[in-house]
Amino acid sequence: MSFISEEIMDYAEMHTNDEPKLLQELRKETWQKVIAPRMLSGHFQGRLLAMISKMIQPKKILEIGTFTGYATLCLAEGLTDNGTIFTIDINEELEEIQQKYFKKSGYAQQIVLLTGNALELIPRLTEGFDLVFIDADKENYSQYFELIIDKMNKGGIVLSDNVLWSGKVLNNAVKNDKDTQSLILYNQLLKDESKVETILLPIRDGISITRKL
Repeated sequence: MSFISEEIMDYAEMHTNDEPKLLQELRKETWQKVIAPRMLSGHFQGRLLAMISKMIQPKKILEIGTFTGYATLCLAEGLTDNGTIFTIDINEELEEIQQKYFKKSGYAQQIVLLTGNALELIPRLTEGFDLVFIDADKENYSQYFELIIDKMNKGGIVLSDNVLWSGKVLNNAVKNDKDTQSLILYNQLLKDESKVETILLPIRDGISITRKL
């Protein structure tokens, strides 16, 4: 489902900072070589992630769902000089392309790539996170949130991607669609959770910005 006309989106992208050359290369290679390339954040959302990260100037970032590393590099743009981004992905087959662009970016020393099940890896992390980006399997969004919220610093931001799920979240009677059902529950969790405040933006496939109180 398209929430905003294609013409308006084109206009918005035209009046947004250009996509960095390295990210252009990564985007093209992702579309050429990787299954489901639409999972990549892309120019417009990538610049949004970079802008939010620069505004926060995080010392510690956690990304759940690396894919080919496009969003990772966008988020890394806002890191403090001694900051670190921990990024988790279950697909080890993507590591070659991830590491290729991490090394070319200049952020390689600040990126810690963890390969495996995020539900098992997150409890092992003890960092006080300033920024978290959730963009992994939708069925586990609520579990990821519960695992990370107490590991975040006060005022820390959680960004959650795909929370409108092509508009499917409007259908409360969805059957046999665990992803949609899980996102409906997750969006309500963010609304009801007393530890945070949340705004859901209809950008791309929906992105929530949640601030820890």
